[in-house]
Amino acid sequence: MFRLLRLIALLFLLYISWPFITKQLDNSDIHANFVSSLKESLEAPETISVLYDDIQQMLKQLGFQVEEMPLTPEESTETPQKKVELTPPVEQTFSVHNIELGNVKTDIEHNLGLAKRTSLNEYGTNWHAYHDNYHNFFMVMYDDNYQAAGLYTNQDLLTSTNGIKIGTSSKESVRSILGEPITKVQKGMVIYQLQEDSDNDLFLLDDAYVTIFYDKHENNTVTAIQIISNTMEDNKKDFYTEASPTLKEGFEYQMFDLTNATRVNHQLPILTWDDHVRETAREHSADMAEHDYFDHTNLQGQSPFDRMKEDAVAFHTAGENLAYGQLSSIFAHEGLMNSLGHRENILRQEYEYLGVGVAFNEKSQPYYTQNYYAN
Repeated sequence: MFRLLRLIALLFLLYISWPFITKQLDNSDIHANFVSSLKESLEAPETISVLYDDIQQMLKQLGFQVEEMPLTPEESTETPQKKVELTPPVEQTFSVHNIELGNVKTDIEHNLGLAKRTSLNEYGTNWHAYHDNYHNFFMVMYDDNYQAAGLYTNQDLLTSTNGIKIGTSSKESVRSILGEPITKVQKGMVIYQLQEDSDNDLFLLDDAYVTIFYDKHENNTVTAIQIISNTMEDNKKDFYTEASPTLKEGFEYQMFDLTNATRVNHQLPILTWDDHVRETAREHSADMAEHDYFDHTNLQGQSPFDRMKEDAVAFHTAGENLAYGQLSSIFAHEGLMNSLGHRENILRQEYEYLGVGVAFNEKSQPYYTQNYYAN
């Protein structure tokens, strides 16, 4: 009852204050962090999540950067994670955590709770990340009607009408079931030729674009899936989304979450986000984007360890991963996992902290730098 009364009071305060708030939005000095604070303090049901998304989206459209709060890993417990009871999809070929495209956000969050993080993606909307300390990790993208228009997971949460599963189905079996993948994608008047013999396949199924990722270090078995509705994909007019500070931050947090979800898959401790080393990573990504190079050693001859020391990051072991040109953090992460040296960094037992820095060049192509360390 106390929470309900507090919620009513907060909403009333927001209502009567709204003319003042909208007036202040014209002041470029205002900071949009208050929206994140509002969500943190309300502790309300899933309907408030919809209200939060509306306000957040409005601020982004006005050009304000709504900062995401880094997640602090929960204390680990000895209690084993309960396996999700999965059921076959009803309307479509695939479902993720028993969710299909078109499912309503309020229903999803009524069953699963609020997302642990929302962050801007390349489709101009948000990925909503759901998990239990990175167990049972998946992401959902919602359209303007708050219906699921995108799904992603890299954990054993996939069900299908054809037997395709993460961790067991091979690339060969996927193609035998779904046929040959798409080789071209059109954006506006431009047709993009997709790379053949890549580590992922793109299929057009159930009015959706389905990307299936493979792990070449695990006999090319399925390692992740991304499902995007036709409408959402068609609304994305360019191959690379126009760069913005909010998209940069969204890519950074998404890559951090993907890394931790992968570490959980391999029974490894999750990493803690580090703002300090994130700035080191951002500076290197920005340097590479501005000066058109791609290397762990910068143009001044500094190694990743030199840059971390210069920024007063104390470590006894550290590592760096780089990626460039991928459409999103999902594609960048899956690519890193298929590169042995980068994979070893992602799965190194002794690392404790991670900061991710993203920058874009003049073509809006992203550069990703991951800095890992332990002290």
